[in-house]
Amino acid sequence: MQNYTVFVPRLAPATENFAPGHRACIGCGEALAVRLACKAIGDNVIVANATGCMEIVASQVPYTSWRVPWIHTLFENTAAVASGIEAGLKAMIRKGQIPDRETKVVAIAGDGGTVDIGLQALSGAMERGHDFLYLCFDNEAYMNTGIQRSSATPFGASTTTSPAGKVSMGQFSWKKDMPAIAAAHNIPYVATANPSYPFDLMEKVEKGLMTKGPAYVHIYSVCPTGWRCPGDLTIRIGRLATETGIFPLYEVEDGQYKLNYDPPKLQPITSYMKLQGRFRHLPPEIIDKIQQTIIEKYQELKEKVAASTGVAGG
Repeated sequence: MQNYTVFVPRLAPATENFAPGHRACIGCGEALAVRLACKAIGDNVIVANATGCMEIVASQVPYTSWRVPWIHTLFENTAAVASGIEAGLKAMIRKGQIPDRETKVVAIAGDGGTVDIGLQALSGAMERGHDFLYLCFDNEAYMNTGIQRSSATPFGASTTTSPAGKVSMGQFSWKKDMPAIAAAHNIPYVATANPSYPFDLMEKVEKGLMTKGPAYVHIYSVCPTGWRCPGDLTIRIGRLATETGIFPLYEVEDGQYKLNYDPPKLQPITSYMKLQGRFRHLPPEIIDKIQQTIIEKYQELKEKVAASTGVAGG
């Protein structure tokens, strides 16, 4: 029998702290993920939001989609600003300047603002042990500024700065494993989430919010514009990312790995790739190479889970 607590989001589904009316693209997986996360976060929160798609589409003066206290930060310093907010709240409570309402602090950024130019600030904040939740919404490139590659862009994907052509087959490096980097900081809670599995996402955001100390949730965010796929396939592509093993759903609680969904058999990655224009140029031998790497990485994850539970992996 598994020994873990299932967290149910505190808010009724009708409550929307990320209001409609924003300017996100049709089918935006990130907007859906933010909406679900905000349902779990509630309104007793201060959000620090890095420059990126969600900041742009949801905060054009004089309008905003944010129904909670919210501050826009630079690409690179979201975690530093969240750290300052958290430390400031503690100091004001200690001095009796404000009552202790157990206000939570949440930092939000995309993959560029997290795995690239924001990694230094995030690493420092996790190392110092600040009590906040960090949400990375990963759409696998710098979508807001023109679909440039990031270190979260998957191997072989075509972007404007890793274009497919006669001398290039797209992204030349493998996707940086940011959840593993976060877990290596020995923080109490790390998880991956996917809006195609909404209740799992909300439970993990809730759990991260209730964790004492740093918590990190890496959220898969389909981008129809940058991935060159139809907007009505967002949920399907998200599910395929998990069913193929490309984006597995797991948690790392106090160093112990737990796989939240383990398909009976991984689907071939071609079922995922064929729906997206960014992979259309790849020859069969490169797809086979990617397939083998995905299988190996998924097996490595299952071995970590087995080592945590004492059950042999397979």
